Amino acid sequence: MTERQLPLTPQRLAIADLLLGSESHLSAEELIETLAGKGLKVGTATVYRTIDVMLESGFIVERDRGEGFRRFEPNRELPHHEQLLCTVCGRVEEFRDGALERMTQRVADAHGYVRERHRLVIYGTCGGCARAAGLTGVATRA
Repeated sequence: MTERQLPLTPQRLAIADLLLGSESHLSAEELIETLAGKGLKVGTATVYRTIDVMLESGFIVERDRGEGFRRFEPNRELPHHEQLLCTVCGRVEEFRDGALERMTQRVADAHGYVRERHRLVIYGTCGGCARAAGLTGVATRA
């Protein structure tokens, strides 16, 4: 944080700690709410400045799910991966599938494209939420 002359305050450290330790993709609003729940009042401007510094430094990456706001996750330097997103609880499960990777290459080749990257998010209901709602015909994995 000191590269941009931002003092290392308890609020900024708490934001960084929460973002880097999260298993989910958090929005700025969720960061503020979570920190408030822990008794730490953090201003919106502080959250966004801290997020910007962490993005520029490569500690976190931005995700846009088309919700009208951005989400952030730690940059774990994972190989390319896809995501399953529960529309009920917001849980995100990341996965890799070799057959899917080969298919995207075949599709790009068939259309004369040189593939650079792709993104796949499968929206649905996770096993835990489906069981809680009494939905049938879903996988038993949670």
